Amino acid sequence: MADSQTNTEMGLDSSEMQRYARHLTLPEVGVEGQKRLKTGSVLMIGAGGLGSPAAMYLAAAGVGRLGIVDPDIVEASNLQRQLLYSTADIGRTKLEVATERIGHLNPHVQVTGYAERFDRSNAERIAQDYDLILDGTDNFATRYLSNDVAVFQKKPNIYGSIFRFEGQCSVFAPHLGGPCYRCMFPEPPEPGLVPSCAEGGVLGVLPGIVGSLQAMEAIKILLREGESLSGRLLHFDAMRAKFREFKLKRDPDCAVCGASPTITEPVDYDQFCGGTGSDEAAPAETEIDVTELAGLLSAEGFKPTLLDVREPFEVGIAAIDGSIRIPLGELAGRHKELSRDRVIFVHCKSGVRSAQAAELLRGNGFSDVRNVAGGIDAWAAEVEPDMARY
Repeated sequence: MADSQTNTEMGLDSSEMQRYARHLTLPEVGVEGQKRLKTGSVLMIGAGGLGSPAAMYLAAAGVGRLGIVDPDIVEASNLQRQLLYSTADIGRTKLEVATERIGHLNPHVQVTGYAERFDRSNAERIAQDYDLILDGTDNFATRYLSNDVAVFQKKPNIYGSIFRFEGQCSVFAPHLGGPCYRCMFPEPPEPGLVPSCAEGGVLGVLPGIVGSLQAMEAIKILLREGESLSGRLLHFDAMRAKFREFKLKRDPDCAVCGASPTITEPVDYDQFCGGTGSDEAAPAETEIDVTELAGLLSAEGFKPTLLDVREPFEVGIAAIDGSIRIPLGELAGRHKELSRDRVIFVHCKSGVRSAQAAELLRGNGFSDVRNVAGGIDAWAAEVEPDMARY
């Protein structure tokens, strides 16, 4: 009883002392450090490729409270890299599965789920209750938003990104003297210039490496030990098994963390990153949504060309009946196979490659070409719900 009381007074009960024994023997952690982890909190934006390993390691380490923002459900294509989930979980919400899995891993950890998109209407409210933010997203709008909110609330923002065989990680914390994400990228790239992981692919083990690095940075910050990646960008090339480090400097003219900031509250990030509402967005007549397309394809007497520019393996997973299939990489040499007398609707998985294909066709004299917004993924969600998604 005396030992139990002593441990409780120390902030850790006997089961926690046993669970974290390998931590407690580290001078840099010890009981005081483990108590810091127990009272610490991390907001995780996204429970996908980066969020899965990060959540598991943070929970195993004993971080007392995890917030997870993710509105998605588990899909078969997630399982190649998102180890929080299993085949039996397909169709369940990621939050439900993540909360259950983390509870089994460490019942001492409290998980709060937010089944909503992290946007400017809720970001500051959600983030205010956490010590730091761990950004595991794969879109620029959310990256800029998580950065800005972290700057406004003076919280470290742990950044990670992955693509194909490469990943990178950093810590953005202007309140601690380092730069923010906007210091590195003041403006987002042009829409469609950088493919998503869904479009370009990613080696399944890579997010495990980068997500684990993010978890390490979060733990060091909560412990107040070691040297963080603030002011440094760590790049990993999996194919060459090589790490490189790049120095990052704070921009005194940064719109968010500079001496005279011009952005002091969340803005319209979809517009800023070239999404809906942007002045640079494609004119309405160059795109068509899947519901309208389905109606046109069923209309009598209307015979458009439906062009699928995905790779053959993707077509093997799911395809829209009646499509002509020419991969984007072959289109420049095969566009003469298409009729110039028909309206051409171009689709890919989500709309990025098909937008490039549409521009290529217009540049080669095809006058009526429209990109299918959202691609076959939107078609499966809104037109053919029984179609496989990946």
